[in-house]
Amino acid sequence: MPGTLPIEVTQLLAAWSDGDRSALDKLLPMVGAELHRLAHRYMSHERPNHTLQTTALVNEAYLKLIDQRVVRWENRAHFFGIAAQIMRRILIDHARKHLGPQRGGGKTLSLEDVAVLGDERAAELIALDDALSNLTSVDERKGRVVELRYFGGLSLEETAEVLGLSVDTIKRDWRSAKAFLRRELSHE
Repeated sequence: MPGTLPIEVTQLLAAWSDGDRSALDKLLPMVGAELHRLAHRYMSHERPNHTLQTTALVNEAYLKLIDQRVVRWENRAHFFGIAAQIMRRILIDHARKHLGPQRGGGKTLSLEDVAVLGDERAAELIALDDALSNLTSVDERKGRVVELRYFGGLSLEETAEVLGLSVDTIKRDWRSAKAFLRRELSHE
C-alpha cells in the first residue's frame, strides 16, 4: 500500500477491533486498492468469462471481513492474510458449486501450477484445497504459512510477523509444506 503507513493501518485495525466503526470508515479507503490487487491476482488466473468478477470477489470478501467480530486484528499483514483466506474460500466454494461431485480424474498438480488455474482446472483447485486441509490437520502452522505466503501473497517477513515466528522458521515451514503438498497432490 504505497503512501499508507503500516502503523496507521494497524492502529485503525486495533480501533475497529475495539468497536470503533469510524475506524472502519477510515480504513476502507486505505486498504481498498490492496484488496482489489489481491482479488485481481486471484482472478487473473481464472478464465476470462468467469462468472465471478474481481469487483464481485472484493465485495463478497469485504462483506465477510466486516462481519468478523471475533478477530482481534493484529496488523496490516494479519488483515490481508485473513482477506486472502476469505477470497480463496469464496473461489473454492465457487469451483465446488460449478463442478458438483466431480473431482478431476487423477491429474497431478504442483503448487506452482496453481497460479494458472482456469475453469477447466477447477478440480485441481479443489484438490489443492483438500491437500491444504490435510496439511492443516497434520500441522496447522504449516497450513497457515501456505495460506499467508501463497494465497495471501505475504512476504516471508510479513508471514513471520503475523505468526510471531522467525523468518528462518517460516522458510523451513514453507519448504516442508510445499513438499507435503507435492506428495499429497501426486496421489490425487
